[in-house]
Amino acid sequence: MRTKAKKKLLLVTAAFFTGFLVVTIKLSYVMIAQADKYLSLARNLHQRDREIKAPRGSIYDRNGVKIASNKAVYSISVIYSQVTDREKVIKVLSENLKIKESLIRKKVYKNSVREKIKSNVEKDIADRIRKFKLDGVKVDEDYKRVYPYNNLASKVLGFTGGDNQGIIGLEVFYDRYLKGKSGRIRTLTDGSGIEIDGAYEEREEPVAGGDLYISLDVNLQNYAVQACKKVKKEKKAKQVSMILMNPQNGEIYAMVNVPEYDLNDPFSLSAKKRKANSKKQQEYLNKKWRNSCLNDTYEPGSVFKIVTATAGLESSKVSVNDHFNCPGFRIVEDRKIRCHKVGGHGSETFKEGVMNSCNPVFMDVGARVGVDGMYQTFRQLGLFEKTGIDLPGEASSIMHQKKNVGAVELATMSFGQSIQITPLQLLRAVSAVINGGKLITPHFGRYVQKQDGTRLKAFYSVKEGVIKKQTSETMKELLEAVVSDGSGRNCRMDGFSIGGKTATSEKLPRGNGKYISSFLGFAKADNPAIIGIVLIDEPHGTYYGGTIAAPVMRSVFQTALPYMGIYKEYTPDKKEP
Repeated sequence: MRTKAKKKLLLVTAAFFTGFLVVTIKLSYVMIAQADKYLSLARNLHQRDREIKAPRGSIYDRNGVKIASNKAVYSISVIYSQVTDREKVIKVLSENLKIKESLIRKKVYKNSVREKIKSNVEKDIADRIRKFKLDGVKVDEDYKRVYPYNNLASKVLGFTGGDNQGIIGLEVFYDRYLKGKSGRIRTLTDGSGIEIDGAYEEREEPVAGGDLYISLDVNLQNYAVQACKKVKKEKKAKQVSMILMNPQNGEIYAMVNVPEYDLNDPFSLSAKKRKANSKKQQEYLNKKWRNSCLNDTYEPGSVFKIVTATAGLESSKVSVNDHFNCPGFRIVEDRKIRCHKVGGHGSETFKEGVMNSCNPVFMDVGARVGVDGMYQTFRQLGLFEKTGIDLPGEASSIMHQKKNVGAVELATMSFGQSIQITPLQLLRAVSAVINGGKLITPHFGRYVQKQDGTRLKAFYSVKEGVIKKQTSETMKELLEAVVSDGSGRNCRMDGFSIGGKTATSEKLPRGNGKYISSFLGFAKADNPAIIGIVLIDEPHGTYYGGTIAAPVMRSVFQTALPYMGIYKEYTPDKKEP
């Protein structure tokens, strides 16, 4: 019996010590190895974090004019564990925030740490809600993006969402610099999650976002907008776009897409469009926000003859005084491709062919240069790549694969058909043609200034020597002749040397009677400080670029050039030969 008792005692003792050892090991593991985990859980149980929003950086034009800033607003939220009278909270918030009670009830009765009811609440409404002193209702300061000029450069600036994050345009491209860093307030709570009055709290101050300074000029943008609105109304056009840029360094002074939209109310739609389903409404909004200057491609038409002429001169396959003959058409394989002048231009030099915008001359130049030579020039002028502009959604050019280019494709490419590029790609390519051969990067951002005063300067690549300087000098002379005595004469301004080229592009499918009329111009012709392109989409009535687009650019230059300090070089009766 004693032996059995001893064995039982030993078993009980062993079991006890084994259990004690297991508990000790487990406690040691919990208290040492998992100390941080449980400390964090305890803190989460007894502490609450409240975000302090950081003000978003402002955006300024090149003259320091503020074109995007902030307005103090408030955010209303509820903390489930702190609400003592849920029905009263629902009633007060519904009446003051103009939100259905059913929607608020879902959030008030949701057992979560914090539920946001509404953002961007105006101060007077927030103050009214505060006066009710509702347990569990938090009224926190927030910021709302505001745009003092409403729709000015809307498709460039873009806008922000409910949490003040960038959605499109410069607002999203530079979001990481503009958004800043939110702060926080950490408070102690009891076991029910209710904040303890007078208890110690931690506070981390927010860091405001940096201010963005851009190359856009509010005055030049306004001049361009006025001109585009005027011609859109006169020609009942679908849309009118314009870009003004410095061809020497790529700084964009203005970018217009009329109609623009109200940046302070970007989601508004007409009553008819609001009746559509959500997918269709989003399509309407995307179309409304679209920046055609860089998001859309088109057949450039005769403006592209600048590229073909450059290829001819650069490859030495043509000289200014070479002679051509235009009977009004060219037979290319099985196609009869016509000139815009039905009777033809007859005998003419290359210079006269450029001035007359003669299709047969450019078909001949394209044939002389050949597919390899043309594609080499396209590559040199950046037409196979995106421009690298600091805006999202840039489209790529649409070109034939070299192996698929026959005589017909080569002929049509030479005068700007059967290829598609963006207006910005074209402007960049022509800038290289007239600035001595520098392939620049079009851009808006100049620098970001942080709140401590330090500046982060933007850097943009430049490729030097993409064409010869002599080619550039010759092209400037030819394009000045186009405006002074050729097809671009409707942009001529007495006393100023202007260069440019007209275009009338037929939209696909052929024969639909829809056109894009355009004009590209620059000043001064010998030392360009500004280059611009205007595109009139689907004008009614007369649609020739030289007739309706060139005068639009002239009207802008008449105001813009003196504003930029570019004055008359001569009086009409004293013009040098």
